Amino acid sequence: MAHDPNHPMTDPGTGHHPDHETYRGHTAPHHAASLTSYFVVFAALMVLTVLTVWVSRIDLGPFNTPVAMGIAIVKALVVILWFMHVIHSPRLTWIVVISSFLWVGVLFVLTFSDYLTRMWNVY
Repeated sequence: MAHDPNHPMTDPGTGHHPDHETYRGHTAPHHAASLTSYFVVFAALMVLTVLTVWVSRIDLGPFNTPVAMGIAIVKALVVILWFMHVIHSPRLTWIVVISSFLWVGVLFVLTFSDYLTRMWNVY
């Protein structure tokens, strides 16, 4: 489709559509992460790893697994949001990431509902 300079949304001064000023072709602008942000994320992941090891050596009774899972979820979110650049991605990427987590949640619920409702006969 050819560019129409008479289109009602075309800016007469630049010849571009207002919603396309920051785009080149059909790709979104690329976000360049700073080196400082990578070091901050790395430091956060190291702190969370040390926290994981420290918590694993404490007897929290039935809360050992939930606390470890909570720390693991925070670490996964940090990796997904910053190292995979999802935090600066378009909405479609967010939808895919959130949908995949919801699907994993459904799989966990189905697996544990099967596991917890079995009659475990010991012979």
